[in-house]
Amino acid sequence: MLAERRQTHRVQISMPVMVRGGRGNGKFLEEVRTVAVNRQGCVLWLTAEVGRDDQLTVVNASTAEEAPCTVAYVGLKQDAKTEIGLKFVQPAPRFWNIAFPPDDWNPDDRKRPEKAQPSPHGLK
Repeated sequence: MLAERRQTHRVQISMPVMVRGGRGNGKFLEEVRTVAVNRQGCVLWLTAEVGRDDQLTVVNASTAEEAPCTVAYVGLKQDAKTEIGLKFVQPAPRFWNIAFPPDDWNPDDRKRPEKAQPSPHGLK
């Protein structure tokens, strides 16, 4: 099976967020940290039981901005937590308050530091 092409690049960053959701008495509010973020959402670990397509709200703890999300991915379970991928219901490109690389960015094209060449005049 071919892997789906990600719509935007993920940035591996741990940011404090609150996630809330659930129905009836099963409502929850959890303070967690992201594993990665992108323009469309994030990946994080939750102890709350959620399923694919569940509707949640993520709150950026730094800005108090809220964004409705859909559970797009339910992954590995480790200890009492499950890896969850959240996708914003509406585009929120500034939600994380960070600059993302352009969509056509290729990490293999990054400039590598060149070895220092000795100065022809003996200067360093």
